[in-house]
Amino acid sequence: MRILVTGVAGFIGSNIAKTLSARPDVEIFGVDNLTNGDKFRNLVDLRLSGYLDKTRLLDELESGRLGRFDAIFHEGACSATTERNGRYMLENNYEYSVRLLDHCEKHATRFFYASSAAVYGASSVFKEDPAYEKPLNVYGYSKLLFDQIVRQRYAGSDGVTLSPKFQVAGFRYFNVYGQREDHKGRMASVALHHMHQFKESGKVKLFDGCDGYPAGGQMRDFVSVDDVVAVNLHFLDNPGISGIFNLGTGRAEAFNEIARSVVGELRKRSGLPELSLEQAVAEGLIEYIPFPEDLIGRYQSFTQADISVLRKAGYTAAFKSVAEGVADYVRHIDS
Repeated sequence: MRILVTGVAGFIGSNIAKTLSARPDVEIFGVDNLTNGDKFRNLVDLRLSGYLDKTRLLDELESGRLGRFDAIFHEGACSATTERNGRYMLENNYEYSVRLLDHCEKHATRFFYASSAAVYGASSVFKEDPAYEKPLNVYGYSKLLFDQIVRQRYAGSDGVTLSPKFQVAGFRYFNVYGQREDHKGRMASVALHHMHQFKESGKVKLFDGCDGYPAGGQMRDFVSVDDVVAVNLHFLDNPGISGIFNLGTGRAEAFNEIARSVVGELRKRSGLPELSLEQAVAEGLIEYIPFPEDLIGRYQSFTQADISVLRKAGYTAAFKSVAEGVADYVRHIDS
């Protein structure tokens, strides 16, 4: 099986490619933008049959020079939720994706792509339904616009489920954390920021209360990249399933829990006892800082994936809790 992975040097793309590299019957072709050369570290242990810069991919695909692929995992995108340049965002996240989709449709190539929970924005309901899709920024809109194109092209008789002649599956990633995200800088997961903060200063910083939530009490659906990869490969192994799916745990957990888990796991590795949230705050290990003014009105204080559609599609495995996933992540980084 020949598989192309865009964003192959990125966070989720490299994790998918790493798992695929263990399959002897799979040939992996990678695509990315290595302007940030440090991302090469995510490529070193991959078994790639070739690599191409993202600016050359579309022409090479459309000319036929790359040959036919059985499947494309489209993970490459501008993922900066704070990016305000709408032209740049739509060129990267919408126009590029449409041309890849056109190619897959023409050649019956199975297409798996990264959408985002950012499509829900200020909504309090996180269900794959246009009624709840209210992005707060142009990043979220770029992802929603492509989802809308997919729906328009391939909606079944009910107007909701997808019925294309080839497999198309989009995944609305919630807050993903895990190994291979070191290059992401400000856009890295909360878990990684907390690990760096604690190692550098002996404390973790969280936002003060906002939107009616107490300090550190804002809640997100935090999902391990290991689970994200497992879901993607479930669909690769089940070619009859198409659709747009939430990819989260179905549980909202507070930022306080991420911080407490990181502090607890790092202390445990130093032979120190685990502390409750209250004890960690009292000892100055968790500190609350003012909520940034530039994020007011542009911040999701609560997300929780409704994963009923994913379950109906046959994915039955359990998702890691924050405590489980963070412990695994800390052990990986500290090993």
